[in-house]
This record gives sequence, C-alpha cells and structure tokens, in this order.
Amino acid sequence: MVKHIILWTLNPELSEAEKQAVKAGIKEGLEGLVGKVPGLIDVTVHISGRLASSNADVMLDSTLESEEALKGYACHPDHVAVANTKVRPYTVQRSCLDFEV
Repeated sequence: MVKHIILWTLNPELSEAEKQAVKAGIKEGLEGLVGKVPGLIDVTVHISGRLASSNADVMLDSTLESEEALKGYACHPDHVAVANTKVRPYTVQRSCLDFEV
C-alpha cells in the first residue's frame, strides 16, 4: 500500500468565509473520489482543528493499493477535475509525501 499525503496553503487574499468554502469544496471533491478511482482505498481531508503553529491550511491523507494506483490516480479524469476546479485555483503552495506502508 501507498500513502499519499498533501499539504496545501490557501491563497492569503481569500477572505475567511471564502477559505471555509474552499476547504469544504476540497474535502467534498477529494473524499468523493473513493469508489470512482481504481486503487484508491481511503481519503480523509483535514480542514478544521488547525493550530496556530501550522503553516498549511488543508491536509489530504489518502491510501492507495500501490504505486501504480497512485500514478493512475494522478491522471484520472475525476481527480484532475477536482484538482483543476477546487484546489489549484485557490492554493499557493503544495507539499507532497508519498511512501509505502
């Protein structure tokens, strides 16, 4: 199995209300991919409970069957659509950690 962890920083020009709406959209979009993307086992998007010591706004914690499944996830049309409409337009920084478990 493979863990795929992403941290995003939202655009600081967004209002607090906009940030909350964007976070909810990211969560709904990415968690909705389970059952649609082959090899995607689990997705949790953390959007609340952020402590002041944090330097990211949103965390994706996902589990996939294999590295091949991760590659398929990256280019799957449903994932690309979520990334292009709910994530990329509103984020200014992305960090990724992929590892085998």
